[in-house]
Amino acid sequence: MGGQKKNTSSSWAWLGWLGLILLCLVGYAAYKVLGSNTGSFTEGEPLYIHTNASYTDVKSTLSSKGFISDMFSFDLLAKQVGYPQHIHAGKYDIQKGMSNLIIIRMLRSGRQTPVKLVINKLRTKQEFIRFVSTNLEADSTELSKMLSSPKYLAEFGLDTHTVMCGVMPDTYEFYWNTNADKTFHKIEKNYVRFWTIERKQLAQKQGITPQQAVIVASILEEETNKNDEKPSIASVYLNRLRKGVKLQADPTVKFAVGDFAIKRINGNHLNINSPYNTYMYLGLPPGPICTPSIPSIDAVLNAPATNYLFFCAKEDFSGYHRFASTYTQHQKNAHLYQQALNKHGIH
Repeated sequence: MGGQKKNTSSSWAWLGWLGLILLCLVGYAAYKVLGSNTGSFTEGEPLYIHTNASYTDVKSTLSSKGFISDMFSFDLLAKQVGYPQHIHAGKYDIQKGMSNLIIIRMLRSGRQTPVKLVINKLRTKQEFIRFVSTNLEADSTELSKMLSSPKYLAEFGLDTHTVMCGVMPDTYEFYWNTNADKTFHKIEKNYVRFWTIERKQLAQKQGITPQQAVIVASILEEETNKNDEKPSIASVYLNRLRKGVKLQADPTVKFAVGDFAIKRINGNHLNINSPYNTYMYLGLPPGPICTPSIPSIDAVLNAPATNYLFFCAKEDFSGYHRFASTYTQHQKNAHLYQQALNKHGIH
């Protein structure tokens, strides 16, 4: 009898230890599923999963960038829930302390973080291409090819010169893996929405097309940041267009030269043979010299009726201008400004 009790006690003790071991294993497994499994990555650094990436590619990125601390447990759970068969490209925000379960659920569902693309003033098509491809997965080579294709641009009523007319400064929201074609389509739709019937009618009253309005506005954008003065400057350019007088706009020369830091235009600059040199060629340049703001475009559309044909920066460097209807008066204004430039040693 004594031996039987001893065997029974040993069995219960063994079962107790087995239960404890199982409990520890369950607890460890639960921790690996629900506990933190993030590594040494920099807080705020996003995870990028490229289009057509394989599960091996994803694991490699997670490991090399320090997003995951224990890849064994991540891999085990990921395979259990079928993540390797549901890879979604995109930008994902992984936060410190996230568990395997939370990370895998986010990646498997494709719940990526949208990218806010804030377009302000861009001067060239190349600058736009670099900006987009830096912030989105959209391929720069593909985007460049599209925006250099007359056939592609004709779909939007644009050409290789006016292409930047379709890029309106604004805040756009994209998924990071949006391709080049879809990116341009979305941006161009904003341009279409901007040109309401009312705005088109205002352009018609000024005797210009919407694209011509954008080109004039792009010159305004480079001339001044004083929104209250933009309508008056716009009236100068519109009057010159109507009278068949060369625009002689300094910002277009800077664009033709390719140096936007020039502070003082000289004879060498004026001799640059480019359709964007409005000192050399009559009429508007073939395309915008930057992406103008809405106040600049509206300033063109609502330009007042004036007799102004000239304007010159004020000699106080306030950013405002003196306007003139005659060349004689303009020479006087220009002389004051040239004296101020010389006095301050600006060349």
